[in-house]
Amino acid sequence: MVFYITQGTAIVNLIQFLGAIEMGLIFGLIGMAVYLTFRVSDFPDLTVDGSYPLGAAVASVLIINGHNPLLATFIAMLAGGLAGLFTAYLHVRWKILGLLASILTMTALYSINLRIMGRPNIALLGENTLFNNAISPLILLAGIVILVFILLSYLLNTQWGLGLRASGMNSRVSQAYGINVKYMQLYSLGLSNSLVALAGALFAQLNLFADVSMGVGTIINGLAAVIIGETLIKMRGVMFALAACILGAIIYRFAIALALNAQGIGLNAADLNLIASAIVIATLVLPKLKNELLRK
Repeated sequence: MVFYITQGTAIVNLIQFLGAIEMGLIFGLIGMAVYLTFRVSDFPDLTVDGSYPLGAAVASVLIINGHNPLLATFIAMLAGGLAGLFTAYLHVRWKILGLLASILTMTALYSINLRIMGRPNIALLGENTLFNNAISPLILLAGIVILVFILLSYLLNTQWGLGLRASGMNSRVSQAYGINVKYMQLYSLGLSNSLVALAGALFAQLNLFADVSMGVGTIINGLAAVIIGETLIKMRGVMFALAACILGAIIYRFAIALALNAQGIGLNAADLNLIASAIVIATLVLPKLKNELLRK
C-alpha cells in the first residue's frame, strides 16, 4: 500500500517522506557543526565540503576491511576533527585568512579522499553497518542526533563553552579576560568538522555508498539548516539555537523533496544545488522584503 501526502501539485510518498526526515537528521548534525563555526566562533569554515566525504571515505574503507562499524565511525570523526584542526592551524599559526585556509584544506581533502578510497566511489552493499541491527534507521539516527544535541548543549553552557562563545563575540575583550582565543578556534573547528565527518559516515552507512564528490554544497546545506531554523525559532539560548538547526535541516530536506516531486515544474535530481541555493536565498530575502513592505 502506498500513502501520499498531497500539497497542490506536489506528491511525496511515505518512503520519500521518511527518507527526507532521515536526511534531515543527518544534515542536522552538519547544521549544528556550522552553527559552532559561523555563529559561535565567527569563523567562515568551508572545510566541511571536504570533511563530509572524508568521514564517509574513512568509515567505508574501514568497514570494507572488516572493522567494527562503530569503531569505523569513531575513527571517521577523528579524521574530520584533524581536518578542522589543520584549517585552524593555518589560520592561527601562519595568519592565513580563515576563508582561504578552509578552501586550501577543502581542496587538499579532495585528493586525500581519493587516496583513502582508491577510487572515486565505494559501495557498501552486503557490508556490516551501524544500521544492520537497528530497529529502524530513523530511530537510530534520531537517537544519535539527540545525544549530540544534549552533549553540545551541555558543553556550550560550561565555563569552557562560555569562553568559546565569548571569544567569537569579541576576541579582544576575551583575551583581556584571559581567554586563549587561538586555542578556542582550534577546539571549535576540530569539534565542528568531527561532527560533519560523523554525518558523512552515517550517510555512507545509511545509503551504502561513499563518493568523493558527495561533499559539494555541504556548507550550503548547513547554512540553510541554521538560517531556516533561526527564522522559525526566535527564542534565544544555545539549546534553542541547536534545536533550530535540527528543525531547519529537516524542513529544508522536506522542501527539497517536495520541489523534486512537484509535477509540472520540470525539476530533477540534477537541479538539487539550484533548489538548495534558491531555498537559502528565499529564506534570507523574504523576511527583509516583509520588513520593507511593513515600513512602507
